[in-house]
Amino acid sequence: MGARKPNAGQRPSARQMLAKELARLREESGKSLATLGEETTYDRAYLHKLETGARVGSPGVIAALNAVYGTAAEHLTMLWQLAQEDAFADKYKRFMQLEAKATVRYEYTVGAIPGLLQTEGYAREVFEATRPRDENELSEDVAARLGRQGLLRRENAPHFRAVLDESVLRRKTRDPKEWTKQLEQLLEASQLPNVTLQVLPFEAGPHALLGTSVTILWLPDGRAVAYTEDAHSGELIEDSSEVEKLRLSYDLLRDLALLSPRDSVAFIERLIEEYTPCAPDPT
Repeated sequence: MGARKPNAGQRPSARQMLAKELARLREESGKSLATLGEETTYDRAYLHKLETGARVGSPGVIAALNAVYGTAAEHLTMLWQLAQEDAFADKYKRFMQLEAKATVRYEYTVGAIPGLLQTEGYAREVFEATRPRDENELSEDVAARLGRQGLLRRENAPHFRAVLDESVLRRKTRDPKEWTKQLEQLLEASQLPNVTLQVLPFEAGPHALLGTSVTILWLPDGRAVAYTEDAHSGELIEDSSEVEKLRLSYDLLRDLALLSPRDSVAFIERLIEEYTPCAPDPT
């Protein structure tokens, strides 16, 4: 079966273009899916999903296919980068388009560490916990999340202020070493000139955003949009009056954060000392 064809009159998506190109390269090479699976070490069924557009793929499988097909396939990486956007729901794709333009980004998280600050290992555990998925799909989801982190280190990066609920920093990963790595990455991010981290301790008590994570983006034209999220759904909000209400709630929440940015960094440093596994006693 060939790659999925776009509907008549519609411009093909990057995902469809990638699938079509993968199918074309294999056809020109004269390789069967079984042979390609042996040469790339990826399951033939998974490779078939890539050629039909059912899956987008991960950096690993794209690199393996590049190696098999040679220099003629170097553009696969660029196609794959464009195709990642098709892996997200329409509302979230709209949010991603806006976040790429934002000059200021405020975020409050209650369930997990912000995606822009997650390590690969932490992201894997978060995705594994949300729903069952095979290793290839898991690798795709992790790669898509980590791929967005360049926003904070690009030229003209947005100012990013993240308020982390203390519960986020108390819910460690199963692997203590991975959790230490994640906390260290938070400290590293806090040193970026455009990043400010603040911890909202338990003692701050109830507040207007209790149980809800929110991101507020300020755009170059002066508009602001918001994205709210819980464990099972997310909503993009562009109505100015609703965004203003969330902005006010965020400002009040920030005032409740009894720990200053400097004190918040010290708080995370203490957590690293607390959670870092002790070396076994040689005696």
